[in-house]
Amino acid sequence: MAKPTVGILHPGSMGAAVAACAATNAATVLWCRAGRSTASVERAAQFRLLPVATMFELLDRSDIVISLCPPAAAEDLARDIAGHRFAGVYVEANAINPERVKRIAGLLAPAATVVDGGVVGSPPVRGKSPTLYLSGPAAATAHVEALFANTAVQAVVLGTELGKASALKLSYASFQKTSRVLVALAVGMAREHGVDQELIEVASRRTDSYLSEPQYVAKTASRAWRWGPELEEAADTLAAAGLPPEMLRAAASTLARWHGVKDDSELTLTDALDRLAQP
Repeated sequence: MAKPTVGILHPGSMGAAVAACAATNAATVLWCRAGRSTASVERAAQFRLLPVATMFELLDRSDIVISLCPPAAAEDLARDIAGHRFAGVYVEANAINPERVKRIAGLLAPAATVVDGGVVGSPPVRGKSPTLYLSGPAAATAHVEALFANTAVQAVVLGTELGKASALKLSYASFQKTSRVLVALAVGMAREHGVDQELIEVASRRTDSYLSEPQYVAKTASRAWRWGPELEEAADTLAAAGLPPEMLRAAASTLARWHGVKDDSELTLTDALDRLAQP
């Protein structure tokens, strides 16, 4: 593909910045101003995206279209695109689950080729460099990878199977975003009892991420018999402080699946994960 024309759908803070990176290797990057907010107009102007009047014009001119919108809108947006019979490469880069990606591919087939995408990291501005993970047909992912060559967006192809990129994105987000909520609950609980600064001091002694230590899962499983009740106590403490306890109760419910492996020092990561998958 010669320098492609790219269309960005609904350029939010992530979409507009990603589109601006794509402009490095594209003939031009289009966006549709119809029905968009003043903030969208200002963002698009800031990143020097070229406005077009209608979605039909954007799709008619684009070789590659990138969809970056709120997850709830992803399928409706794809359905609209299918109605226009877009026939290029459609990068489904929203934070949606693999089954939804496959449904969207079905909506757009056979005219368009769908590439599954997942952005991990912050918008590529002020020195930040997110990774765009890709999966899908090899020729199409190669075109998208080339689109971001030598830009602040690092494109990484995971293979030809639709859903892989989205699965990686959601796997990471499930930890990264939930951990932030857990921080809020932990600090909120500590603040209620006047020990929030002490909590931060205790936590500051460890800087590594548990996500980088999956081998610890087996130890967690073997200790679940006492960790679960501990989290129930913590949930009660949250509730007494007027804070939502549901997340800790859900964690306690998850730990309950490991009650049969109390203090099992021989448990492996594989065994622990297999048991977690059994109701």
